Amino acid sequence: MNLETLLFSQGFGTRRQCRALIVAGEVCVAEAVQDDPSRDVVPDGLTFTVAGEHWEYRKNVYLMMHKPGAYECSRDPQHHASVFSLLPRPLVERGVQCIGRLDQDTTGLLLFSDDGRFVHALASPKKKVSKVYRAGVKHALDQRQLDALRGGVRLHGETADSVAIAADAVDEHTLELTIAEGKYHQVKRMVAAAGNRVESLHRHAVGALILPASLPPGQWCWLDDAAIARLSGGHGET
Repeated sequence: MNLETLLFSQGFGTRRQCRALIVAGEVCVAEAVQDDPSRDVVPDGLTFTVAGEHWEYRKNVYLMMHKPGAYECSRDPQHHASVFSLLPRPLVERGVQCIGRLDQDTTGLLLFSDDGRFVHALASPKKKVSKVYRAGVKHALDQRQLDALRGGVRLHGETADSVAIAADAVDEHTLELTIAEGKYHQVKRMVAAAGNRVESLHRHAVGALILPASLPPGQWCWLDDAAIARLSGGHGET
């Protein structure tokens, strides 16, 4: 792969823009400035800098974000900032997608990728990937509400009950709810159908992946190979 093609594949602009970066001396490989766009490089494991910022070649992007509140999971947000504004521009330019969406006021684990198979494996309703939420609720939780969520509640406009995989009271006003669907406002609607109201919502796990306590709101990190394999059944590639 030549250097121009490598930069293009990594989201650094059009081919013309990538060529201009190289010619201008903005790209370094092995700490040496490169000014030949046609120079051949071996991409696997390659680290390089663009305008002084370090990058590693990645065939595909797999990352997690601790989504803060007041951000929309959209490239064209209506009322709040976009979660994509929290990512480096090259990752956005190469077409990463949110894997599922969180409401603007919901916080927690949000996954991104540009690997279509990986996105489908996690987002398809047929795959039944579990998601674990912590919901702060207005009224004190009781056994009747928990039993309703576990047994299934009928949401407005739906023809079948929505059933929680698990529903447990962390404390009197905190519910931990596990679901494997992704219907519109599902957690809020299920809790309402059970006779309560969600006042705060946080997703802390998707499948086998738990949001690490060390990742603060608004920050992101790459998924390691083990996490990718657990989430995708071994189909992801870094």
